[in-house]
Order: sequence, then structure tokens, then C-alpha cells
Amino acid sequence: MKQSVKLIAGNWKMNGLRASLAEAEALRAELEASPAACRVALCPPATLVDGMAAVLRDSAVEVGGQDCRAERCGAYTGDVSAEMLRDAGARWVIVGHSERRQGYGEGDAVVAAKAAAALEAGLAPIICVGETLAEREAGRAVEVVRGQVLNSLPLAAAGREFAVAYEPVWAIGTGLTPTLEQIEEVHRAVRAAMIERLGLAAASTPILYGGSVKPDNAAAILATPEVGGALVGGASLKAADFLTIVRAA
Repeated sequence: MKQSVKLIAGNWKMNGLRASLAEAEALRAELEASPAACRVALCPPATLVDGMAAVLRDSAVEVGGQDCRAERCGAYTGDVSAEMLRDAGARWVIVGHSERRQGYGEGDAVVAAKAAAALEAGLAPIICVGETLAEREAGRAVEVVRGQVLNSLPLAAAGREFAVAYEPVWAIGTGLTPTLEQIEEVHRAVRAAMIERLGLAAASTPILYGGSVKPDNAAAILATPEVGGALVGGASLKAADFLTIVRAA
């Protein structure tokens, strides 16, 4: 399927203080000197969204949040709504990351509700899916991911801007990476499920790969059919490393 321009999104996870915004400034300077051929986004912790949005205002680098509550407001101590992220300057928000699914018990219905809330607030959700090592070894990777796509994509996403990120749970932070053939197989299954769920409007929506994407493997992964970008973890914390991945797109 023909895809839109690739998206390289950095997920800082629970890392970064205000001094870390210098990395975002360095990235901005490099991309102003030599623009990227892809879209670029950084998703810092909630405490830095406003500051990063200010640092990157009027630049080619977009800002995102790492999670949001499905509700718009209420007695949910410690949570952040999609509207709050948008108000702070975010353009994207990650939902359904494996660390949320695994660590907080968030299932497909919760992920779909968060994605719908993001869309309603004017954010573009990055909806994450992926299998565990046990599911991969049992030969169920495609089945599991297909089910997650069908059940995590809200119908409201049809014709709207969003992305899906395939992140094999067993590869995140481990240094392990699926073969290019395995990545292509799952991405093709994700594409088919997206079209089944939302129609041909989803034919060009980017499918990101996320799972130990690093400067030394980014080019090969990004050249794989149906890979429309990357969701980058640790390698996005330093502008130089992240820029290498951006340039690979």
C-alpha cells in the first residue's frame, strides 16, 4: 500500500528534566540547517510537554504526550487528559504502549477509548500493538496483533490523522529485534486489519515499528515494506542518536 510520509517519533518515557530540553533545541537546530525527509515528533514526560512545545514552536519537530485519560476531566488524581495535552502544545499522544498494557492492565477497550478521546481533543493518537515472547513462540503473533488492531482502533479514526505502532513486547529495551521478514509479516497483517476496521481511508496511515530501534539498525527497518516510520525509545533521548534515525528515513 502507498503510505504517507514516514513519521519518526521519540518516546522519552520517564526520563528528562528541564535541562533535557537542550536536546530538543539541538535537534531543532540540526533540522533547520538540513530539513528531514520525514515527519519528526518527540513525546516527553507530561512535565515537559509545555516546555518542549515552547522550545520547538514554529519548527518542524512536533510534540506529543505519552498517555492520556479517556475522560475529559474529573476526580482522577495524577492522570492527564487529552485536552490538557493539547492545551500544553501537544500534537500527538501515544496510547496502548506495551508498558501501559502490561504494567497497568490496559486492554483494547481502554486503548480504543483513549484513542477516541485523543481524536476528540484534536490530537493524533499513536496506537500501539504487539505480542509477548510467549505469544510469538506459540506462533500467535499475527493473530494477537490483528485482534489488538481490530479492537483498539475507534471507528472515529476513519479519515482522521493517526498512526499505529507495532512494538513486539519482547524486543523493547532488550536489544533484541525481529527479523526483517517478521517485521514485514506483522506490518502487512496490521495494514489488512486497519483497512478491515476503517476502510481504505487507512491505506496510507503510517505503521511505525517500535522495538529497540537504534542508529545501527534503523535504515534496514525503515526500508522494510509497510514500515511507515519508527517509535523510538532510548535512542531518542540524545539528539545525535535520534537524528541518525531521522536521517535514515
